[in-house]
Amino acid sequence: MLEQEVKQLIIDALQLEDMTVNDIETDAPLFVEGLGLDSIDALELGVALQKRYGIALSADSNDTRRHFASVRALADLIENSRKDKG
Repeated sequence: MLEQEVKQLIIDALQLEDMTVNDIETDAPLFVEGLGLDSIDALELGVALQKRYGIALSADSNDTRRHFASVRALADLIENSRKDKG
């Protein structure tokens, strides 16, 4: 399942060794509350998404904030990117 893949990518990219995919809620916010990521985490996650899925995100875009809202939002972004390419 793509959501599980995204969760594992977050864990690997941000070196969250104490977490498993089961610790990350699919619909929980990734920033501030929820997982509690910060702007540095966002940059690292953005690089990981680009390397793994070929997705380039603009740092200051409102769309990017929306895509980084949750694991589900990131999974939707990846799905839509795949549809656009294929």
